This record gives sequence, structure tokens and C-alpha cells, in this order.
Amino acid sequence: MGRRIEGSVENVTGRPMTRRKFISVAAATTASAFAAPAVMRQGRRRDEQLGIGMHSYGAHWKLAGQNGSKAPFRDALSFLEYARDIGAGGVQVTIAPKNMEFARRIRARAESCAMYFEGQLSMPKDGGLEQFELDVRLAKEAGATVLRTAFLSGRRYETFDSEEGFRQFREQSWKSLTMAEPVLKRHRMRLAIENHKDWHAAELIEMLRKAQNEFVGACVDIGNNIALLEDPVEVVTALAPFAFSTHIKDMAVQEYEDGFLLSEAPLGEGFLDLKRIIGILRRPNPALRMNLEMITRDPLKIPCLTPKYWKPMGTLPAQSLADALKLVRANASKRLPQTTGLSFAEQLKLEDDNVRRSLEYARTKLDL
Repeated sequence: MGRRIEGSVENVTGRPMTRRKFISVAAATTASAFAAPAVMRQGRRRDEQLGIGMHSYGAHWKLAGQNGSKAPFRDALSFLEYARDIGAGGVQVTIAPKNMEFARRIRARAESCAMYFEGQLSMPKDGGLEQFELDVRLAKEAGATVLRTAFLSGRRYETFDSEEGFRQFREQSWKSLTMAEPVLKRHRMRLAIENHKDWHAAELIEMLRKAQNEFVGACVDIGNNIALLEDPVEVVTALAPFAFSTHIKDMAVQEYEDGFLLSEAPLGEGFLDLKRIIGILRRPNPALRMNLEMITRDPLKIPCLTPKYWKPMGTLPAQSLADALKLVRANASKRLPQTTGLSFAEQLKLEDDNVRRSLEYARTKLDL
């Protein structure tokens, strides 16, 4: 949308680790990590099929936190079991309780089901390195080779009121990454940093290349950067050579008075060209795992026609706005997914239905 994404591997030169070197190291690490035995299912190994990221089940995890509730899963192990039952290839989830015996049980069960396990953790901050290393060790014991993380829990245009605020966030993110790097190297674990409606693609690439570390890469979310007025195919193309993990989703949009509304939609029910995007992701690394992130919620407001939205955006050109609105108008849905007005029980059912529909679409239409 608008500008060509600067900072992609084709545009950034002069670094010791070349694009070819980066890809070869990542591919070699991935190939060895994925060598565990697996059964064939519908022509593909189980661990090559679409997995599920834990945030696809926000309402269910809320239910799991209620004492006495009849939640279908309550922790990483029971989530793995649930994912197996509905036909997923693996999971991306935080480990709790935090003990090694529990982690070993996760690994044993994943291996017996020929499924994969990816960890999820928070980045270390001042005084938090011990917890970070424990989370790394737990994930490794559970069989993970990849750890998904995000630097910002919120969204750039909602969290920051100025370019200076985002600059400070960038500095803190770099500090956290430099704290994490020795731990990742020591345990030989790969960190996948998500583009979490915080980083423009070029900004994330700049940090990854600055790190020059075979254990630091990206968790490529294929829909998030629409909220930052970036074209999803351009974002995926730029980030694919750095991808250690993914969030696969479909997106639906509508205009509203301050900009546009953005929603995750069950796979095949939005406007993303999923076959093309998955092909781009797998071109540098055919073994890259695909994790569904189907978040069932009210549409997000992207207030790109308001002054506040632009304050932390740096040099984002106005052409990006024109292209984003053009994309929205060309792909506008008549109706977006909605949870307001539903009972909690209805939200739980809708959430599970959306995940199951997405898995079925992935099996029948995407060869996942």
C-alpha cells in the first residue's frame, strides 16, 4: 500500500550476514528440528498440517481460569490434546505450570501424536532474565525449537501518543533482545518476534538484521500490518526470509467514519489470497510451520483518518493511506464477525466453530 517496503533483504546491504547466509542457517536449523518421526494423514505428515496458536481461543482460556468450570482445556498439555482431537498439526502456547516434569509430559504426548510444539513467552526486562531463561528451558524440554514472542501487547496507534514514545519503545525492545540473545544461544532456541501491530515490516527487518543472530527471526503474522497501512503481500514477501514461525489468518474489512474496521475471519471467508501468501512464506523454507490465529472478537477500529493515529507513525507517507482505503473499498465485507450481544456460551461456541471451519478449509483448500 503506497510505499515499497524499504529494509527488506533485497534493499539492505553491507551487513556481515547476507540474505543467503541467513536463509541457509535458518533452513538447516529447521530441517534438523523437524526430523522427528510423524505419521501420514491425508497425504501429509501430521506435524505439517495447520496448527493452532493459543490466542485463537481467548474466550476458552478465560473459561479455563474460572474455578470449577468445565473448560475443554486448562493448560498447554490439555490444549495439545484438544488440538489433536479437532485435527490440528500442533500448537503454539505458553507453558504453565512451570515445572520440568510437566514440560516432559508435553513432549512425550506431542511425539506420540506426531504433533509439533512451539513455545510462547514474554521478553525479559530489567530484572526478568531469570524468568525468561526458565521459560526457554521449559519450552526446550517440551520439545519446542521455536519460541514466539511480541514486544508490544497493544497496538502502536493506541499505545503511543508521539513518535518519541515509539522511539523509546524501540530502544527498550533492543535492550530486551540483547538480554535474551545469550540465553537463546546457550540453549540453541530460536526466537520468533511477531509483527504485532507495532512494527512496520522494514522496522522489524532492521532490528533482525542488526541482531545478526541465527537464533533471532520473525513470527510472520499475515494480517496484522494492514492496521499499519501496509499491503499484506508486500509484508509477507519482505519478512518471509526471516520467518521462524507464522500466524495464519484471513481478514475482513469495512469503512467507518474514522478509517476502517479490521477483523479476523475464518479461513476462506476474508479477502487474503491465502494460497499465494503461504507459497511466499514457504519459498525460503518449505518446512516452515503454519499456526492458525483466528481471534473471535468485535472488529478493531483502525482510526487512520484521525490525527492521533499518525503521531507515532514516523515517516509513513500519505500514499499509504490512499492505498489502504482503496484496498478496504475493493474488499469491503457486508458484515463483519461480532461478539457484542452474544452470551458467553454463544461466544465460546462461535470461537470453536471459527477454528474448526478454518482447519477444515486448510485441509481441503490449502493442503495443510
